[in-house]
Amino acid sequence: AKLSAALALNESLKDTLRSNIQQSKIKKKYTMVATPGPGQAEVILVGCGCPLRGMGWYHAVQMLGNECPSAKLCHIVEPWFLGAGASGPGGAEFAEFKSKTEADHQVGFYKSLAEVPPVADGGKRLALISGRTMDNPRLLGESIAAGCTVIYLEKPGAPTVKELEVMKKQAADANVSICMGYNKNVCKYVRNAREFAAANKGSHVTFVSNNTYENNAGSLGECFERNAEGMLKNMAIHELALLASFYDVTVDNIESVIVDKDFSSMQTLPGPSGKEFTDFDKVKFTIKTKTGKAVSVQADRCGGDTSYAMVSDADGNEKFRHSMPDEEDKANVSVLEAKYPGAMPYFFSQDPDYITVKERVANMCVTGEEAKDIATIDIAIAALSVGEYLTPLMQKELSGTVASQ
Repeated sequence: AKLSAALALNESLKDTLRSNIQQSKIKKKYTMVATPGPGQAEVILVGCGCPLRGMGWYHAVQMLGNECPSAKLCHIVEPWFLGAGASGPGGAEFAEFKSKTEADHQVGFYKSLAEVPPVADGGKRLALISGRTMDNPRLLGESIAAGCTVIYLEKPGAPTVKELEVMKKQAADANVSICMGYNKNVCKYVRNAREFAAANKGSHVTFVSNNTYENNAGSLGECFERNAEGMLKNMAIHELALLASFYDVTVDNIESVIVDKDFSSMQTLPGPSGKEFTDFDKVKFTIKTKTGKAVSVQADRCGGDTSYAMVSDADGNEKFRHSMPDEEDKANVSVLEAKYPGAMPYFFSQDPDYITVKERVANMCVTGEEAKDIATIDIAIAALSVGEYLTPLMQKELSGTVASQ
């Protein structure tokens, strides 16, 4: 009898212990760690990526450094490095970043949005989605289910216009706002060029975007394969968003497209896989709208590390130019290079603009105020639509000049 009683007591203690462990796990799972203060949005970063390499990581360090006062980073969702990629390239670096961020900032890390604790009563939750473009439609739905009232989507938002349109409806049905990470909309060089043109009648603006690929088949072939959606839906999509935002450029409002064939170039090149890809290595074109506006875009994958906006007069003479980075930006770049050695160079040149976009979106989430000059889902749809419209048109224009190596 004593043995039976002892065994029963032992089982009872085991049950109690199991219950306590389970309750501890539940409490740990749903305990808010980092907590937004007054006037702050509770931010879920979806897609951190590898430290020094991923755009999501750079968003994280800016928020952790309190550079966006209205944004409090509370949760990081990282499916790859908390899953299959944990033991692969970048896995160790992410694990180190995770441990330090948990210890120093009490940020919660999760493999999926479904694991994030429910939003607190009265909380203002913002999802910053910085993962793969192809995953965005699914991640948008999961962010809405997680209680987010504002979604910040990195460009271009989705692979196709059709998917963007479905996402727009999904968000509208849930009364959720979508803002796009088209940071050039708030860039100093864009603003200054627009203001100069507005003050000088007859002005014409050209937006110039450059990148630093080597001008050879190996470098461009790798670029073509990695960015298989094409230049106009990737590198130059920022400029198309500017056109949609400030020049009324939509497919329905385009009167004419003039392609500069002397500047533009299209090539067919093998990528690392051996498969061939045809894309533009550089383009220049002018769009005239039915509402009387005209604007030009120039993009060159091998043009260097300086982008700029140029204003010319009615005779084509250059009257104004502002570059990114300018001298003020270069001083900030030097500071950031020392702070984050080895990080992607473009993080630094556009650092102030990333801060501005996040701050305006977070403030909108908290206060409901309009996010000034921040691209909406409608701008994303217009820009991607124009990209899809221009690509075959320009391919046809340049088909007689396509080169292969």
